[in-house]
Amino acid sequence: MEFGSRQAAAMAQEPGMDQQLKRPTWSKQIEFTLAGIGCAVGLGNVWRFPYLCYRSGGGAFLLPYLFMLLVLGIPLLYMELIVGQYTRRGPVHALASLCPLLKGVGVASVAISFIMCIYYNVVITWALYYLFSSFQAPLPWQNCNNTWNTPNCTAHATNHSYSSTASQEFFQYKMLEQTSGVEEAGTVRWELFLILILAWTLIYFCIFKGVKSTGKVVYFTALFPYVILIALLINNVQLPGAMNGISFFIVPEWDKLLSVEVWVNAAAQIFNSIGIGFGSLLAMSSYNSFNNNVLKDTLTIAIINSATSILAGFVIFSAFGYMSHLQNIPINHLAVDGPGLVYIVYPQAFANMPVSQLWAVMFFFMLLCLGLDSEFAMAEVMVTSLMDEYYQYLIKVFKRKELFVLAICIVALLLGIPCVMQVGIYVFQLMDHYTAIVSIIFLALFEVIALCWCYGVKRLSDNVTEMTGKGANIFFKFCWLIVAPVLITVILIFSIIQFKPARYEDYVFPPWAQGVGWVIALASIIWIPLGAIHTLLVLPGSLTQKLKLSITPYALNEKSKMPYYERGGTYPTVPTISSNFNQLEKPPIETNF
Repeated sequence: MEFGSRQAAAMAQEPGMDQQLKRPTWSKQIEFTLAGIGCAVGLGNVWRFPYLCYRSGGGAFLLPYLFMLLVLGIPLLYMELIVGQYTRRGPVHALASLCPLLKGVGVASVAISFIMCIYYNVVITWALYYLFSSFQAPLPWQNCNNTWNTPNCTAHATNHSYSSTASQEFFQYKMLEQTSGVEEAGTVRWELFLILILAWTLIYFCIFKGVKSTGKVVYFTALFPYVILIALLINNVQLPGAMNGISFFIVPEWDKLLSVEVWVNAAAQIFNSIGIGFGSLLAMSSYNSFNNNVLKDTLTIAIINSATSILAGFVIFSAFGYMSHLQNIPINHLAVDGPGLVYIVYPQAFANMPVSQLWAVMFFFMLLCLGLDSEFAMAEVMVTSLMDEYYQYLIKVFKRKELFVLAICIVALLLGIPCVMQVGIYVFQLMDHYTAIVSIIFLALFEVIALCWCYGVKRLSDNVTEMTGKGANIFFKFCWLIVAPVLITVILIFSIIQFKPARYEDYVFPPWAQGVGWVIALASIIWIPLGAIHTLLVLPGSLTQKLKLSITPYALNEKSKMPYYERGGTYPTVPTISSNFNQLEKPPIETNF
């Protein structure tokens, strides 16, 4: 069917429709590549990857990690970039078009990205707080002669459970002023709240002009962290004991490879690090030119992301070796899970380095850059999806897109206030536990089912052919059809079997707080069954006919075809809802794998 006079006349009757269809694109393709690298490479590369290596036997973790990168990370990233670039829509509209039954997966992606961007920006707030504090001499966490220190404070880590380090007390008692548990809310930490406002101001000016502003920012934020990481590595390897730490990192404990948990952790790290299921990279790829070589971008983003994790591992473990040498304690006593690795252990290492203020400033500025890239990518998912779906209404209300983006940032800022109260660390831990661990794995499984099984591997390959002239090879088809669904199912099963209630250090959250955590988790994944129910209700015909239509691409409405109009060409004949179900157009292809 050609884009003819009837459709043109209909569009002419809708004010603003022509502006909506003129979707912006990246000024240069390298800007998307850098933005994709910045989105994938984040704080998790600096703290979670080294911790998993430490817990999984050092070098023994690298082998399954690289295997999972090959068969899980690269194929699924390729899949998401194909869908975003081909449909030229955010995750909500893209999933609703390609698999109406599981259109809720797109909504869930937006929901989980928005939830994460609320508390993820708190980590950026901490980085800014440490950055400002690093200009002091001596560093405020360098000794125990401060008003916030307790009698149990020691300048160096020890094996005594009753003692605490100067860096640990700075984090807990100076910056956070944390309470004893989630039951005690405390007050707002006004210093952190003001810095949180600053953090959201930075995010706003990164995304307020869409890809035009984001594309310029990523030249710096995506590249500068590598300068700092390399400088830190050069400095660290010259420290006494550094080689012992590096040896701990790269020498495998081969018996660890027999542990299923190590393989599951490797897959989960690839999965979370690249951001499969978050919708961020899918949304950003929707601004690509239609004929962009999406495979090249996929390989660049995935490989650089993993290389960054390995580089960060050398930086972190060389510092661990130095600390182990100074304090004469085993390296595995130094690693701390979560934010503690970055905000307690590493600052303690800086305190003993020559020119400590310089290294501290460089390190926390690097964290700021890493965090900003990931944060504005998650915020952009919400903006892109809402603008795709409600463009005319939003422009009517807010007049300008910049004002709508400002409203999104203000709402996220207000929702993040509990994270900068004295109870904030517990709120942060609860949100992170039930979002990053529980929700995202469940969400990704249904995304793979929607795109690889319902929409179909053949259609995905045909989409690549239409864009680049060459379809996906057999390796990607096999991974999409078999490997990815099986691996994600295994990860989900083991995550359920090994699931542990949220805790922070020795504090276990009470049952009511765990219930709040499950509500947070359901806030995203509930959209998957709700979307399926809604699709079956609105489609015409018997239940069998509804089910068949629900897995037929573009079965819901004509609006799903807009990406074809943008290209000024033709689009496949696809079924649409009409008043007479028996007069539906014949689907172009049967649902296939």
